[in-house]
Amino acid sequence: MTENKLQRSRLVVRSSFFLLFLLAPALNIFRFDLTTTNFIVFNQVLSFGMTAEWVKASDHWDMGLRMLGYFILPLIITVVIGIYIFYKWGRLYCGWLCPHFSVVEYVNDLMDRRVGRVTIWEKAKFSSEKEAERSKVLDWIIIVTVSMTIAFLWALGLLSYLLPPIPLYTDLINFEVGLYPTIFLIAATTVFTIDFVLARHLFCKYGCAFGVMQSLFWMMNSKAMLVKFDRDRAKACQSCDKDCEAACPMRLPVRSFKRAKFTCTQCAQCISACQEVQKDNPDGTLLDWSEGEKSRHSSLIPVKTIEPKRVHNDS
Repeated sequence: MTENKLQRSRLVVRSSFFLLFLLAPALNIFRFDLTTTNFIVFNQVLSFGMTAEWVKASDHWDMGLRMLGYFILPLIITVVIGIYIFYKWGRLYCGWLCPHFSVVEYVNDLMDRRVGRVTIWEKAKFSSEKEAERSKVLDWIIIVTVSMTIAFLWALGLLSYLLPPIPLYTDLINFEVGLYPTIFLIAATTVFTIDFVLARHLFCKYGCAFGVMQSLFWMMNSKAMLVKFDRDRAKACQSCDKDCEAACPMRLPVRSFKRAKFTCTQCAQCISACQEVQKDNPDGTLLDWSEGEKSRHSSLIPVKTIEPKRVHNDS
């Protein structure tokens, strides 16, 4: 699979998961109904088969075994599978599924096209001063408007996980949303808008506990998959203006060691950028996925290599 095909596959997967994230409550795939204090899973109330009649006819052992088989064991299996994925492949969920990271990449691309930079503190890349001054106000209005729209969809999506979705949407269309849902929508939209415009990858790096947990398990495995730089061919980078680092949504030093890429999401944007730059090079890209190498740079706790002492014989 070429990297262009890989990025198209990522786009399909993460876009599908983003839609699933927004539509899951409305489709009754998964939500928690505050009005009834019940979990709804695939249009069924999550009762583990413990109806009132069953509870009356069962003892504590039956209830314990039912909870063990229907809830505790599936939860343990899910956690174990998740830890294995994090340990072997790192933040694969972030780069391929996470709805927030999808917004990170989309707004990054929008800002790059409108103002020539993906963060407010980076220098714009426009080639001329005249082009750099073009419609700055309009560009930022578009960026903020798009970010606010996505933020509102996020806020509405999260609220639909807690309140019955269809009545919520109906009340929204008729401008009859209650006081507390309205406060939630305004507050959440404001917070998400600030995040999408200013923070984005900073939240992924420092604010997302689930993302940091994935990175910790990944760093524990010195043989985990990572984007590796071919240092033997580093001279080929002399004619490049760091396209790989500019392509990284997390703004990481992608040609550095693993410990410097603690929050890598395995999105492979840097690999795609390098492949494009080196497309006429018969040796190909300098960045590629690879297994790690056991060294002080590839694990969570630095490992010092101790050379064996040489024994000198007196002549």
